[in-house]
Amino acid sequence: DTLWDLAIAEVEKRENPDDDDKRVEVWEKSVLFMGNKNGGKTTIILRCLEREEIPKPTLALEYTFGRRARRHNAPKDVAHFWELGGGTSLLDLIRIPITSNNIRSFAVVLVLDLSKPNELWTTMEKLLQVTRNHVNKILSKLEKTNPEVATEIKQRMRNNLQRDHPDYELVDPFPIPLVIIGTKYDIFHEFDSEMRKIISKTLRFVSHYYGASLVFTSKSEALLLKARVLINHLAFGYDKSKSVSVDHSKPLFIPAGLDSLSQIGPPPASDSDIGKMRANTPLELWKKVFEKTFPPKSFCDLQDTKDPAQDLQYAEYEVDVMRAQKNQ
Repeated sequence: DTLWDLAIAEVEKRENPDDDDKRVEVWEKSVLFMGNKNGGKTTIILRCLEREEIPKPTLALEYTFGRRARRHNAPKDVAHFWELGGGTSLLDLIRIPITSNNIRSFAVVLVLDLSKPNELWTTMEKLLQVTRNHVNKILSKLEKTNPEVATEIKQRMRNNLQRDHPDYELVDPFPIPLVIIGTKYDIFHEFDSEMRKIISKTLRFVSHYYGASLVFTSKSEALLLKARVLINHLAFGYDKSKSVSVDHSKPLFIPAGLDSLSQIGPPPASDSDIGKMRANTPLELWKKVFEKTFPPKSFCDLQDTKDPAQDLQYAEYEVDVMRAQKNQ
């Protein structure tokens, strides 16, 4: 056992001196938040943990946790919240929180800024691709060392969609639970209705294709509450919401497995345009249609990153004095 394991065991023993026989299993889950820079990830995490703090910009990879008791006098369940800062500039850090030890209890929340449609597809594609590749590497290692677990994880994602669902063979579920949150709905709501329809339909397709849940949110308490329901389901195993809202003139709310390709409809483009687009997969076709309306901006997340060493929130007198001395 590592020092941490011994410490945890010791604390549990002290907290429950009489409960040695009837040990209740503590639920432990991990959730990684990633997405657009300044998209509102920290705000969502603070709301989920009911913390009244002013969100600060996230630097690299940040960690926090929440605890909830299911019943009175029961040990508290723990949820580990990781947050990847810097938009798509720090993709390598995804390897740190997702490991073969916690892959069974891991979930991803992708936060997309609806007010920046030109960055939307690029951000989504890069983050999901890197995460998927990393998870698949872990799964192929597990297939050799622990095949039962690898099969269980793959099967679980397939089960999001009922076998009799007409799209069962047409989708390609993400290997671990995924929630897509579209933020800044208040700004998005002011967009032209045709633009809103294209963005909404595209995100519905992507979510359904990956077996993910989708929710639109803003600073309004009622909308944040809906996002919280989905995250609490991932983090603490609370009940999934059964309500669905697919009306493009209202904020979307679609839990995984409750949408269908027939309801979403074809990509929003004319048949002649679709005929000209060469795409090998449905996802590629949607991407081309989307990027025709919202051409991707070539943007670099690193350009506007301020040097954290100059940031006052990280000031440390002794260290700063030594650095000043060294620079001098």
